[in-house]
Amino acid sequence: MNYLLDVNALVALGFRAHEFHDRVSIWVQGLGAGDRLHTTPLTELGFVRVLHQAPQYRVPIADSRALLAKLRAQRRHPFGWIPDTHGVGQLPSWVRTGRQTTDGHLAALAAANDAILATLDAGIPGSFLIPDPGDR
Repeated sequence: MNYLLDVNALVALGFRAHEFHDRVSIWVQGLGAGDRLHTTPLTELGFVRVLHQAPQYRVPIADSRALLAKLRAQRRHPFGWIPDTHGVGQLPSWVRTGRQTTDGHLAALAAANDAILATLDAGIPGSFLIPDPGDR
């Protein structure tokens, strides 16, 4: 399976202080050999922005970029790249509010590239909700 990580999942995976770091890390560790993680320009920019701007992190841009490069180069599940070729014309019909536009964009982009959006947000239609290990 191909998974496109949304920004929050990517931040949780890359930053140990994130409240869902363990949840995402355990899920990634349990992926099979044929499973692949992906990023896009939008998710990578979001990763750098969140780590730099969020008061609880305040990571310098250069350090955020270095952390992202380290994540993308991990051996067990190296990251693939999905080019972002979609515009507003490809937003799913379920997108009704401004808060849904990025989620809709990423879900449609993933689907168009034989992937599924992996997220911590249960409210995104057609996405994969990264499981809480405590729910097993």
